[in-house]
Amino acid sequence: MNHLKRRTTLLLGLAMVLILPFGISLAQNPPGNDGAKNSWRTAPRHSAGIAPDPVANVDTAIVQVYAASTYSWRGYFAVHTWIIVKHSGANAFTRYDVVGWGGGNVVRTNYAIPDGLWFGAEPEVLVDLRGDGVDAIIDNVEKAVQSYPYPQQYRSYPGPNSNTFIAHIGREVPALDLDMPANAIGKDYRAITNPVGLSPSGTGVQANLFGMLGFTAGLEEGLEINLLGLNFGIDFNRPAIRLPSIGRLGLSNNGSLAADVENP
Repeated sequence: MNHLKRRTTLLLGLAMVLILPFGISLAQNPPGNDGAKNSWRTAPRHSAGIAPDPVANVDTAIVQVYAASTYSWRGYFAVHTWIIVKHSGANAFTRYDVVGWGGGNVVRTNYAIPDGLWFGAEPEVLVDLRGDGVDAIIDNVEKAVQSYPYPQQYRSYPGPNSNTFIAHIGREVPALDLDMPANAIGKDYRAITNPVGLSPSGTGVQANLFGMLGFTAGLEEGLEINLLGLNFGIDFNRPAIRLPSIGRLGLSNNGSLAADVENP
């Protein structure tokens, strides 16, 4: 009887861990609040106004990484990430992200404007580097773009997808200090031939099978476990609980007290 009670309590606890983050995500954007965003054709794609003016900063090298909730109902569970770069002396950004539709090479250059809303979802800055030494970082980012191992493959779940791409860049360029949110589904995707390696920030270790089962331990990520593509963990660097659906609960990457990425 006690064994049955303990098992029931455990199952209820697991259910709460899974349901609570989704409930918070749902509360942030109740169904019916998306208006015109019900159609991907009419969803806003304009600038969020958070990228620096490249002309005004023509002499400054800049790298930024963004995350925004994915389109439609998927936004309750996951984010899409991308990176923009600008060498010193350049007067425009180059944007790199992975987009699954359209066929061919899924790695896209300048698919959309640098800080554009992702089909209505406001992006948040995960990385913002400027000035001395950033030109060299951009060179390494561009090499990482070229070395992405899945340019002809795309699966929204569990990967490889847009978050697998940005995680690859983070591993190849640790100077980014990239901390991808827990709801960046696909960031932990690793092929069966390469199950162990650097964490997406390049500051720790990761063991994972196809983004479905494993763990991550890093200076940026803290401790995180992955179960069926859902991530749970603790961030000690910027104290927060890492959760599916909402990304994190606690201090965000910019130090404010909020969920990492709000839903559209």
